[in-house]
Amino acid sequence: MQIDINLRLSPREAADSSSLKQVAAKKAGIPIHDIASVRVIRRSIDARRRPVVVDLMVRLSSVPDEKPFEEVAYQQVGDGKPVIVVGAGPAGLFASLRLLEMGLKPILLERGSDVHQRKKDLASLIRTGLVDPQSNYSFGEGGAGSFSDGKLYTRAVKRGDVSKVLVQLCQHGANLDILFDAHPHIGSNKLPQVIEAIRNTILRHGGEVHFQTRVVALLKKGSVIEGVQTSDGAVYFGPVILATGHSARDMYRYLYAEGITVQSKALAMGVRLEHKQHLIDQMQYKQEEGRGLYLPAAEYSFVHQVEGRGVYSFCMCPGGFVIPAATEAGQQVVNGMSASDRKGEFANSGMVVELHPEDLPTDKFSGPLGMLEFQEALERRSFAYAGQSIKAPAQRMVDFVKHVRSKDLCESSYLPGLVNADLHALFPAFISKRLALAFEAFGRKASRFLTNDALLLAAETRTSSPVRIPRDPDSRMHIDYAGLFPCGEGAGYAGGIVSAAMDGVACAESVKEYLEC
Repeated sequence: MQIDINLRLSPREAADSSSLKQVAAKKAGIPIHDIASVRVIRRSIDARRRPVVVDLMVRLSSVPDEKPFEEVAYQQVGDGKPVIVVGAGPAGLFASLRLLEMGLKPILLERGSDVHQRKKDLASLIRTGLVDPQSNYSFGEGGAGSFSDGKLYTRAVKRGDVSKVLVQLCQHGANLDILFDAHPHIGSNKLPQVIEAIRNTILRHGGEVHFQTRVVALLKKGSVIEGVQTSDGAVYFGPVILATGHSARDMYRYLYAEGITVQSKALAMGVRLEHKQHLIDQMQYKQEEGRGLYLPAAEYSFVHQVEGRGVYSFCMCPGGFVIPAATEAGQQVVNGMSASDRKGEFANSGMVVELHPEDLPTDKFSGPLGMLEFQEALERRSFAYAGQSIKAPAQRMVDFVKHVRSKDLCESSYLPGLVNADLHALFPAFISKRLALAFEAFGRKASRFLTNDALLLAAETRTSSPVRIPRDPDSRMHIDYAGLFPCGEGAGYAGGIVSAAMDGVACAESVKEYLEC
């Protein structure tokens, strides 16, 4: 016997496996002793209801539950054709896994450190304020996603097999909850172990992984890319999956200097907005006790159009904290992260304004690298406002909306510290004005959201790549060069862990077709 049923339960019932089994048996009309296993297939929270309810689909079976997924099998590829994968973020890692499946040998080149050394480098960054340009919150094994909560929700379901990506993450140690939660996440504390397990799979099956190996040039023969050269002079031959991530400015500049087509693209920039998590729980669950014992830390999502451009929340981190995300000295950049349990005191999200290349002052920021140069200039301006440090320029939320400099600043999770700033003076008006108007609109939609107990921290600039590396939509090869496969978020074709992973898979499949031609 196997039957799937839908349930609507209180948070307490949903959290108690024995209660869940009793309710499910009753609804299905099955004696409880006939049910050997209850597996959750889908879970979401409906906070629109009063009281809040948990919607579940569960599978009842008369036999003990087996493993809830079928593991992906990988081939031994030590003697396989080599494929160069540049970047060990989600696009590069999942491209490598797909290459293993198809019998091709991934040679994974990562400019930064392995994930364990990377943790030490990040601790040093917080302690000293000095950025290691090769190992930071953007560069290193796992990419920018390693330390930004591990959110796995994506709307890009038509790009590939989302469920297979989630299964492979579980196969490498992620919690099974990601297979059925409506908004799955792994947590920055657990994701490093998953990433290390993926690396070990690549090595165990004959692939190669090289850390502190920065690619500085592509090996060209006519209109064909035949491999890469690294900063130490080493060369690696094979078709190239270029998955460098959204912050590899040196690679963008190299491509442009070499006459390899790149394009400026739309990008969103703004601030990190930080509230107390309890306030967000009260606001979203509409109960004074907040989330109580059985509900997760509440999330939010806002979007509003202001003067023809979208202003929206981005990368919301319940129970999280704000982190310094610069990749070079002289930059001030903030991002957010949270652990798997999301039990931190604060909630934060990016609050960003959509920008198009035509929005920028053309006398300073034009051409294929115009958005990149504007992004970098804003980060350096923010660094200067912070007294030449990675402290974050900050302002209370209502004060910002009213164009009033804050008398003092409230508590924050940002460990390097804050600098009291007028963010309207820091940002150009086409960003700050839209942010202020959007905050007023969000405050009308959600009571208590617009509060002077919330803090804005600057500058949130690394929401995606400022550059697109154009490729043929069918072959996924660069429009100018065969053998070069621009991939993932850094190439302008993804936005988040899952969509980047799916693009990595797609590019690996395109490489196989290329090699078989």
